[in-house]
Amino acid sequence: MKKVSVICLAALAVLSSSAAALAADAAVSASALSTISYVALAAGLAIGIAAFGTGLAQGLSVFGATTGIARNPEAAGAIRLTMIIGLVLIESLCIYALVISFCLLFAFPYSDSLLSLIG
Repeated sequence: MKKVSVICLAALAVLSSSAAALAADAAVSASALSTISYVALAAGLAIGIAAFGTGLAQGLSVFGATTGIARNPEAAGAIRLTMIIGLVLIESLCIYALVISFCLLFAFPYSDSLLSLIG
């Protein structure tokens, strides 16, 4: 229960701080928070959240597999095969997020100005 309340308070703090940023002057917000900034933020968040989620899922998968092998060593081959297939499917979700973030960055109509910002 304590963990849930900490997560809720952190989410509330993040959401309440965004109101001050979006309430800025129109001239300031147009120059500072352009569409390219939103696209870059979305791409970064997409891959960051995907990597966090898949990292947790892979850790839980390996934990479950090693626990299962420790309890039943005769089934190690079947457990290992199932774990590897699961890890491949979990990792593919992170790769999909990477592809989507690349699509956001480079297939966007304003990609010329984004590429000039990158270098």
